[in-house]
Amino acid sequence: MTDTVLVTGGSGFLAGHVIRQLLDEGYPVRTTVRSLDPEPGVRASLGGDTSQLSFAAADLRVDDDWAAAVADCAYVLHVASAFPPHQPRNENELIKPAREGTLRVLGSAAAAGVRRVVVTSSFAAIGYSPRPYGLPYEESDWTDPMSQRGPYVKSKTLAERAAWGLAAEHPDGPEPTVINPAGIFGPVIGPDYASSIGIIQMLLSAKPALASASWPRPASR
Repeated sequence: MTDTVLVTGGSGFLAGHVIRQLLDEGYPVRTTVRSLDPEPGVRASLGGDTSQLSFAAADLRVDDDWAAAVADCAYVLHVASAFPPHQPRNENELIKPAREGTLRVLGSAAAAGVRRVVVTSSFAAIGYSPRPYGLPYEESDWTDPMSQRGPYVKSKTLAERAAWGLAAEHPDGPEPTVINPAGIFGPVIGPDYASSIGIIQMLLSAKPALASASWPRPASR
């Protein structure tokens, strides 16, 4: 029997692609959504055989239901995280669900005996470190969360640091893996258009998509 994989944020853009690939490779998949209302739409957008896909209602902002969501899963892919097109006025709208949600997922995975957890972080968590231009980033490179980079950058930095901190405190827990993409692009397979895809939409519609975009500046050359 193939091990079950839990994918968080099943109605999201990235999760949809991850789920489809896991199903195509024969894995039983469970995915979390805040409520079960999106289930029919998610199944329809995925296409193909979804008989090996199940849904669990769990919210990153509360403890309820995460133990049931991770039960009997060997692996957890934590991809659920907000990337809003506009920064919120209150930074905790992003920081709290990102950091506390990551800790909830990892803590529940450890309690359930999950073998590995893969967390989708962001280049934002490392890309504003003082690393000299042209050198590869290392595990010691971190964005200063107190820098004036905006709530999203702060949320991803604090969430990833919390994940590694929890892993260090529980060395016998799940093996942690973190991925730091700079942007996630690809075919849209559902109603959720990720903010990265929004950039492409604006370019195709002749809107000034890049006029207000910002990218990490090299510290030195």
